[in-house]
Amino acid sequence: MFEVIKRDGRARIGQLKTPHGILNTPALLPVVNPNVLTISPKEMEEKYGIEALITNSYVIWKTEKLREIAEKDGVHKLLDYNGCIMTDSGTFQQYVYGDIDATPEEIIHFQKKIGVDIATMMDIFGRPDMDRSEIEYAVNETNLRGIEALKLSQGTMLNGPIQGGVKWDLRKKSAELMGKGEFAIHAIGGVVPLMEQQRYLELTKVIMSSKPHLPPNRPIHLFGCGHPMLFPLAVALGIDMFDSAAYALFAKDGRIMTPWSTIHLDDTEEWPIITPSLSQFSPKELREMDSENRVKILASHNLEVCLAELARCREAIRAKRIWELVQNRCNENPYLA
Repeated sequence: MFEVIKRDGRARIGQLKTPHGILNTPALLPVVNPNVLTISPKEMEEKYGIEALITNSYVIWKTEKLREIAEKDGVHKLLDYNGCIMTDSGTFQQYVYGDIDATPEEIIHFQKKIGVDIATMMDIFGRPDMDRSEIEYAVNETNLRGIEALKLSQGTMLNGPIQGGVKWDLRKKSAELMGKGEFAIHAIGGVVPLMEQQRYLELTKVIMSSKPHLPPNRPIHLFGCGHPMLFPLAVALGIDMFDSAAYALFAKDGRIMTPWSTIHLDDTEEWPIITPSLSQFSPKELREMDSENRVKILASHNLEVCLAELARCREAIRAKRIWELVQNRCNENPYLA
């Protein structure tokens, strides 16, 4: 289902075949909350050519109105989107809130029922601050759930997450265990806290401890990574897919993404980077705009910057200059140096 087209070291351009079309990688799957559509999936598809997105099956499960539509007409009809739809399982909600009222088996059955292209099993989130015994439990339980999920998901592409916290030998163990299953893709999970705390050296070690021990014929997804400044480094280390709601969340907070950092609208007199969405307004005009339109414009800009940076990554792979791009980005941001 996954074909590698070009390589530059571990970085690669590939094509993942899904029931709703081919996903060209490296790719960003924007996170879409069906309750809050800052940018509609239809606009993502028609304006930006986005081939895949990710939404949360547990959010749909928990919202009665959404669940009824999804079960009756399917998730593609619910989102009004024709491309590949991947769903998360509720693991992150469990990490944030402590518990959820759905079993791993129920979530797999639900994802199959609503016709997702790529389903995600409910793994155990391994936080960086967990002790070794907790992380070991997360790795072993995730593997056991993965074995059961594969039995239940037949006919649906399944995502098998990799856990292990910041215990490098347990990341390797998780990758080796999960790699034995017939998963369509693998996602490296439990990394959002590292990115929130700008612990990018450990993020790099997480990828390097996982990627070499996974089957080379499967795309690797980095869960929750959506800032363009991280794309070149992650791609160079072998990451094929990303997902994030940062494009919209940052916009609500007035934050503007650039390929090298994040700036705040309140601190901006002139645009340091021009995109189609920002080109028609000055920072002052945007600040004086009503909140709904301002957020939509900033979210569109953030998405455009992300898509452009991934295009740069693909072009760098074609030219065999991915590490040159990585070096440039690392020199531009002190946390990446």
